[in-house]
Amino acid sequence: MPNPKTYHFDLPDVGQPDSAPLDEQWYPNVKDAAFDASSSRIFDSITGIRAVVIHATAGSSSAGAVSVIHAKKASFHWLVPDEDEAAHGKTVWATCFEARAAWHVRNDCSHPKIWNGHNRINHFSLGIEAVNSQLNDEFSPWQIEATAQIVRYCWAKYPNLRHVCSHAMLDPTRRTDPGSHFDWDRFKALVLTPAPFAAGAVLTAELASHSESASPLLSCCMDDSGQPAGVA
Repeated sequence: MPNPKTYHFDLPDVGQPDSAPLDEQWYPNVKDAAFDASSSRIFDSITGIRAVVIHATAGSSSAGAVSVIHAKKASFHWLVPDEDEAAHGKTVWATCFEARAAWHVRNDCSHPKIWNGHNRINHFSLGIEAVNSQLNDEFSPWQIEATAQIVRYCWAKYPNLRHVCSHAMLDPTRRTDPGSHFDWDRFKALVLTPAPFAAGAVLTAELASHSESASPLLSCCMDDSGQPAGVA
């Protein structure tokens, strides 16, 4: 089985897309909570971005994942819905302001391959969560495609972005996400040599008000005591 603790690649010096449109919508009623569950970056919000971290929620719904933001326990910049959710195949959810440091990696985590071992990774990274229970749960092909398209969007926008890695690589004694069922090889290929991607139609107002059943306060970004992954 693949080992998520080894999931990592660096974006090459050539091949950066000129643009990579992303069909995204803010998850309903999360903006205010997202501001309170994030921090001002200590690095420039454009030139200071060096890494994108891939997570899986360890829960079964977008609503459950977003509940940790409302509780100020953790946060992440985008959320990729699961195949049994109405948004699947249509849009990805924006869940935190890109200009702010979301709380998705513990502050004392680091890795020598990620920006020379700097810690406080939240301040120079962006976090993507894919809804997945991590319990023998396959990711849909669209989830892999959508996650890759988010990374391409970031690659086009942030001039110093270099590292793409798993949460498990950064916190190997405590985390396994996005897990062995995340097709990292296909994801990497889509980031570097993508096929055309269509996220689908814009969600209607009816969908935007849709509320999936939540699995409260489940997130890979929280520590074992239920505290935020990184607050400062």
